[in-house]
Amino acid sequence: MITKRIIPCLDVKNGRVVKGMNFEGLQDVSSPVTLAKFYSECGADELVFYDITASSDGRKLFTDILVETAKTVFIPLTVGGGINTVADFDRVLKCGADKVSVNSGAIRNPDLIYEAAKLYGNQCVVLSADIKRVDGVFRVFAKGGRENTGMEAIEWIRRCVGNGAGEVVVNSIDTDGVKGGFDLEMLDAVCSAVSVPVIASGGAGKIDDFITLFHALPKVDAGLAASIFHFGEVAIKDLKAEMAKANIPTRL
Repeated sequence: MITKRIIPCLDVKNGRVVKGMNFEGLQDVSSPVTLAKFYSECGADELVFYDITASSDGRKLFTDILVETAKTVFIPLTVGGGINTVADFDRVLKCGADKVSVNSGAIRNPDLIYEAAKLYGNQCVVLSADIKRVDGVFRVFAKGGRENTGMEAIEWIRRCVGNGAGEVVVNSIDTDGVKGGFDLEMLDAVCSAVSVPVIASGGAGKIDDFITLFHALPKVDAGLAASIFHFGEVAIKDLKAEMAKANIPTRL
């Protein structure tokens, strides 16, 4: 049985890791280089690095801090933020990323996923979808959750996977930073729509939230979180020990 992955997320702004709630009210946390090294050594299965203001600022992702971060990491590293062209994929991969996450760039140019997958393989292309309920409908948001695209989220995800996205990160804006549990309804809808790995993001507040996630939705491949790991509320080794006790396959 495939093990469930635990993935800390580094939201990086101006070279520092930050964390907020519902994508707002960002607080400074630490250096991405320091945190990445810590997570690489303490049992994380993968790591995600988002330059969270690259798209909204209309600039390219910071590569200097990424290079330094990648040097400290010995687990798969997914990088996103300001990815708008195939050249951006190439640049980020050369900086040490294993996978590249695309969100706003794919919304602007839906062919980007197809082109990148053709060049680098589906396993390298990660769709990051920021989703929020608007009048009861799952809608896709762009520019770090700031802009409602008006697109229905499940159909958008299905289309991107059809174009070659090999993995989907489902970021629930509604539950982000709230620590009340993952958005099971949203995740269930995505898992029912696609057959590629789905990563749950937004809402983890305690160990039981991960246990509930993997028991309720066996199709979910990984749980991603930020603040509960950054602030020491949950230790990854403790989380994995509890997952093993709950008969959830995990890499100890």
